[in-house]
Amino acid sequence: MGDKNAGEQGGRRQAGPRCIALVGPFQSGKTTLLEAILERTGAIQRMGSIESGTTVSDASDEAHQFKMSVEAGFATTSFMGDSYTFVDCPGSIDFLHEMRNVIPAVDAAVVVCEADEKKVPALSLILRELEDRGIPRILFINKIDKADKRIRETLELLRPASRVPLLLRQIPIWSNGIVSGFVDLALERAFVYREHAASEVVPLDGDNLDREKEARFTMLETLADHDDELMETLLSDLEPPRDKVFDDLGRDLSDGAIVPVLFGSATRTNGVLRLLKALRHDVPAVEVAARRLGVKAGDAMAHVMKTIHTAHGGKLSVARVLTGTLGDGAILTGADATQERTSGLFKMFGPGVDKLRDVSAGDTVALGKLDHVATGEAITTGRQAPPRLATARPPQPVLSVALSARDRKDDVKLGLMLAKLTDEDPSLSVVHLADTGEIILSGQGEMHLRVAITKLANRYGVQVNQGKPGVGYRETIKKAAHGVRGRHRKQSGGHGQFGDVVIDVKPLERGAGFVFDDRITGGVVPKQYIPAVKHGIEDTLRKGPLGFPVVDVGATLTDGSYHTVDSSDMAFQQAGRIAIQEALSACHPVLLEPIHRVDVAVPSDATAKVNAIVSGRRGQILGFDGREGWQGWDIVSALMPESEIGDLIVEIRSATAGVGSFTSKFDHLAELTGRDADKIVQARAAA
Repeated sequence: MGDKNAGEQGGRRQAGPRCIALVGPFQSGKTTLLEAILERTGAIQRMGSIESGTTVSDASDEAHQFKMSVEAGFATTSFMGDSYTFVDCPGSIDFLHEMRNVIPAVDAAVVVCEADEKKVPALSLILRELEDRGIPRILFINKIDKADKRIRETLELLRPASRVPLLLRQIPIWSNGIVSGFVDLALERAFVYREHAASEVVPLDGDNLDREKEARFTMLETLADHDDELMETLLSDLEPPRDKVFDDLGRDLSDGAIVPVLFGSATRTNGVLRLLKALRHDVPAVEVAARRLGVKAGDAMAHVMKTIHTAHGGKLSVARVLTGTLGDGAILTGADATQERTSGLFKMFGPGVDKLRDVSAGDTVALGKLDHVATGEAITTGRQAPPRLATARPPQPVLSVALSARDRKDDVKLGLMLAKLTDEDPSLSVVHLADTGEIILSGQGEMHLRVAITKLANRYGVQVNQGKPGVGYRETIKKAAHGVRGRHRKQSGGHGQFGDVVIDVKPLERGAGFVFDDRITGGVVPKQYIPAVKHGIEDTLRKGPLGFPVVDVGATLTDGSYHTVDSSDMAFQQAGRIAIQEALSACHPVLLEPIHRVDVAVPSDATAKVNAIVSGRRGQILGFDGREGWQGWDIVSALMPESEIGDLIVEIRSATAGVGSFTSKFDHLAELTGRDADKIVQARAAA
């Protein structure tokens, strides 16, 4: 299994612990590749499988239930004397923020992909994140045992996803239409895969030798674009020293000038050892990651990649140590200058942990019970609050659900557990709506919310009811009313209640809100009661004749009367309520629906489909244009009713092979009349 005899490549190598992210489109084989790596390095005896729920990184109940990675999984192993922590990042766009939190502090990313045209847009999303962060990356073309394309065809298929040249490090050896081995272009050696055995070195001759010479020259030409000395060597028809080639490969990878391309089959562990050796020799050490993040030598500093709330061990903060050393019990300062003593240092291996005494720069560890530290923050042994090293702001949510505890006794617990969920996953958000009492959970897609709700049940024992979030309908008036009287009189022994007001009501321009004025003369309504009248009117505007908050209304207090004994704040509040209720009914109330500006990011070949989806949801298309800096992508802009945005993402993802997304922002309120308005008012009344 694998390519054990591939040999040690030349060149200078930086030692020390590494942290490598495994990223790539959904179902490209990242979790299986991690299993293959752990088996090849002796960390596990045999590979687990996703189907049987026995993989190291997908150990949660939710991963088993949905047969997919739903959060970043960590596993530390050793290879040829060096420590490696691999981070298996989910591939679904719903969980892309897990990768965003991890990659700032890694040394490199292995981008796992396959020769599938439908997955190229997803690949471009992932590569863009890595490019923008300046993360060195190696492309690993998985499932090579099922390849039906030549390697150059595959490269041309994948090339549009990367803004940086893809550089072949290997070419396949074909036998009877199947990839049976590879030629290493840097080592200039040929290997044949063996089922359940080490790869075997074979003579490099015949057609394989001719293909190797051509492909190697292409590789060297690309490297020479960044090395004048190598260019002169090639122009002189001289063979460059092997160490020189390896040095250039490592430097160009670190600089982000190339994306080396390797291939193999994770299920058979073919190509895995070659990948490990490329990581060992070409990937820069932690000092480069620290420099990239602007960390200087001095106090120990670490970047928090993920937060985990365990059932019995409390909160764990998984962090990459960038400089210095940390010991168990170290006092650490977080972003808000709060100092906390860490309760334990742990090496991660899936759900399992091993306690450590101390760790140093390069190590990736879990730190116990740093209650005030959040994902994405820096922590330090210094006394001053550290700067934020990398900002990975969560994208705007695209789907929401209204939640309530199924059992009323769980109301408080639901709030506490939702806080834990959002601490673990900052791309979830929770909003409590005061006017409706709803708890709104928002996230990055249908699966994202399903997993979050499943976690509430599985981990925290909170069962919830789900519903559609309410739409922010409002109502206003179309005409004015003058001299509307509101009189509140009540006599029930002793002091009674008396308040009497006369108001004028008029519609205001959209966005004006509520404006109150008084033109009282002669003290017919004493000054101390005027604020009570305003309060009563405002309170009534929370729910108008149609059942929704009333906006863009002006009310002017013009007249009234009072009783020296029976008048009070409460009486004049009630008089204000009575007056505004009568006035609103006479002013032709109309329903207003919120309209949002929506910008949909989609691959260009899906733009027409998205235009149709938006138009079918009463959207007014404002236009579309190329997405700046994104070749092959468009931005479709439209105005859409909020009521039509609810499950928009489901249709967009379906039309874009799972990669489309959108942002929305409130734009204005628009009148809604006719049958649609009647249905909404009737539904509100029934509720």
